[in-house]
Amino acid sequence: MKNDCDIHYFNPTDDSSYIEIGECLINYMREININDFTPVILCIGTDRATGDCLGPLVGDQLSDFNDSYIVMGKLSSPVHALNIKDAIRYIRNEIPNPFVIAVDAALGESSHIGYITVSDCPIYPGKGVQKKLPAIGDVSITGIVNVSNNNPGLLQNTRLYTVMSLANCISQALKYSINALESSPYIS
Repeated sequence: MKNDCDIHYFNPTDDSSYIEIGECLINYMREININDFTPVILCIGTDRATGDCLGPLVGDQLSDFNDSYIVMGKLSSPVHALNIKDAIRYIRNEIPNPFVIAVDAALGESSHIGYITVSDCPIYPGKGVQKKLPAIGDVSITGIVNVSNNNPGLLQNTRLYTVMSLANCISQALKYSINALESSPYIS
């Protein structure tokens, strides 16, 4: 695994943020030949905590968008702490040459609440609430839903508006990048 991660922060209230996020994703996918891989969008989280439903909301918004991308983790079938090891095992053993874009909620600094990060490193699900789960993702997208201060109740007390705004922007960005790559698979 990489030691130095390239992390970009985006403010989804900027009108062009979904395009900027999409271009960032395209740049990461341009570094490999995406045509040699099976793209998997792994949306992590649960609908049992408002702050943690970001991933499943994105999964729902992408579920019928494009058949060439595998979307895992929706409100009806979330990928969360209790089944993420099974999901990772499935990705590694059943999907040929997976390229995983992991999407998850995150806790961060108060000045970053409501921001989206895109990184060329994996996500460590549950890290913000002191869970030790396996890392996943060739590229990761997080939505910072609340402040990090070792209070596990923060995910329950997160504003739904913040989570929905982040989910909408992330979904738009993923659709933008998928459309761009589908219309010109050899973007240079």
